[in-house]
Order: sequence, then structure tokens, then C-alpha cells
Amino acid sequence: MRTAILTFVMACTLAAGSFARAASLPRATPESQGVPSSAIRAFVEAADSDIRSMHSFMLVRNGKVIAEGWWAPEAAETPHILWSLSKSFTSTAVGLAVAEGKLTIDDAVLSFFPEEAPAEPSDLLRAMRVRDLLTMSTGHAAEPRAKGDENWAKRFLSEPVVHQPGTTFLYNTPATYMQSAIVQHVTGETVVDYLTPRLFEPLGIDKPTWDQSPQGISIGGYGLYLKTEDIAKFGQLYLQKGEWNGEQLIPAEWVELATSKQVENDKAPSAGNPDWRQGYGFQFWQCRHGAFRGDGKDGQFCVVMPEQNAVVVMTALTGNMQKQLDLVWEHLLPALQHDELGENPQEQAKLASALKDLTLPKAAP
Repeated sequence: MRTAILTFVMACTLAAGSFARAASLPRATPESQGVPSSAIRAFVEAADSDIRSMHSFMLVRNGKVIAEGWWAPEAAETPHILWSLSKSFTSTAVGLAVAEGKLTIDDAVLSFFPEEAPAEPSDLLRAMRVRDLLTMSTGHAAEPRAKGDENWAKRFLSEPVVHQPGTTFLYNTPATYMQSAIVQHVTGETVVDYLTPRLFEPLGIDKPTWDQSPQGISIGGYGLYLKTEDIAKFGQLYLQKGEWNGEQLIPAEWVELATSKQVENDKAPSAGNPDWRQGYGFQFWQCRHGAFRGDGKDGQFCVVMPEQNAVVVMTALTGNMQKQLDLVWEHLLPALQHDELGENPQEQAKLASALKDLTLPKAAP
């Protein structure tokens, strides 16, 4: 894999000026892309009724936005916290650094942190690789979360490793922070700065904010803020196997690795939710129905559906994330099987009205 990725031509991504700034995604009617407006409206109405509370929704089919809506006062131009959806962007930075030859996924984690390493690292800690950070299989029994001004990397490396790395899935946000720290170590830039000319600018995403640790490192596992359409562009980029406007921003081989099943997670604590036990890639979840996704706390979703050539983006503040996905599978998935349909102005008007009139529920007095 290393040889193949290293043959990837990175010159096109190294300078911001090498790209014309991408415009917004093109828009189209649902029917022109083979989707009934009535099915999308059914999803929007169900989400508005059953999810407390949705913040935004965007549906992209064949590279075109066919439906979008925000629950006021949320708005198209307002960046939204991504929570753990940030992780998928961090793994992208790792992939780009690998492609540039700055590290490999089989490098030992300890090799990047000589000053933060324990005096006598265990054999299991010595065995932990970058790959294990990506797949949430570091071998920890608990997440090594730092407190206050504590050195986050040192805290991570001090946590006992009890399983052979690479064998046991445990959701581990500090492991994503370590990926961010490694990227900063090998590039001299924070992840947000490193991704700006390579990802954000080519996609036409204004340089986002990304919260930092006390050590000045992008948190990696959370803390990134983006607009709804920014998330959609990211999903579309992965749907297109890393290609954007004729340029290969991310090596296609990395996209395949990152979005395919790398580790079993069917015995994870969230095993009661079917879409959380389909397997895990490099900071991407596997879904039912042949889809994959990045997601974050409270209902932040970028769902990529390769078989349907579609991307579904949702932001929210909810405690029932599985319900959000269930509504996608119930209402949108069946509707994405159609060939081009005849235009339906009446249903399009109903959908437009439903999307325009969305508001967040009032807080209880």
C-alpha cells in the first residue's frame, strides 16, 4: 500500500494557488435526479416530528443538491459544531501525510513522542501503530482522557495497554488527538492549517475553526466547525474516491482503505444500535445498506451512499442518532432507486414550502 500511495502525485495539492476556488455545489430538482419530491418531503416531515431537534438537512444526488433546509434560527451560512464528525477530517490529514511520505500507518506511535513516552513502555504500547489509532483498536480498556492543562499526548501514552493493539475495538477520541499530534509533528503545521491548501481551499471551504489542546494541537477528535454544505462537499469528495474538478485531492487507495471495514465492532457498547456495529474503518463508520459515514455527538452526520450515488448530511441536537439514520433508510433510501422522473411542480412546491418553514421547537418554560 505504501508504494502505491507514494506514487500519488501531490504537487496539485501543495499550493493554494494551484486550484480555482470551488463554487457551491450545483442545484437540481429532485425529479431530474430520479427522486420524488414527495419522498423527500415525507423524510423532512418525519424528521421534524420525530427528532428533537434537527438543525439542518441536505441531500446530494449525482453531485447535485436536490434538497436543503435549516431549522431556524440555524442557517446556511452558520458553521455548526461537528463533534466527532471531525475525526473523518483528521484521518484525511493522516492519509495526505502518508501520501507525501511523511509517515506510514505501520509506524510505531511511540516513535513520534520520545519526550512524552513512559520511562519503561510496555511491550504492548511499543506495538501500537498509527493504524491502530485510525481503527480505534489501540488496546486500551478505557479512553485515556486528559484533564485541564495536562499534556494530552503524555496522558494517552501513560494509560495501560491491556489488549494486543489492532485486535479490540474501543471508541477512543484521544486516539484521534494522537493522529492530529502526529500530523503536526511530521508537517510542522496544525491539522487545520495542513488541510487548508490540500482540502478546504480546493473544496471552496472557508478556513474553519478547530479547537486546540493546551499544547496548541488541533483536537482532532472534535472541535471542528463547518457549514452544512461544507460537510456535503466532503462527503461528495469521498463518494468520488478523492477526485474533485478533475484533480485527485486524496489518493483513491486511501479513500478505499478509510471507508472500508478494517475492524469488527459488533460487541461495542453501542451494539444495540445496528448502524454502530457494522464495522469501522479509518475514522469512518460502516452503515447498513452498503453506506459509510462520519458522525458526531448529538446527530451530526455525513452519510455516503455509493450504490445510490448520494450523500445525506444532517446536523442536530438529539439523543437518538439511530432514529435519524432509520428515517434515512425508511424514506430516502427507497426513493433513490429511480431513473430520471418527469418534473412534478406541485410536489416540488410542497417540498419547498416544507423546507422553508422549518423552525426549532421552543424550549419548555
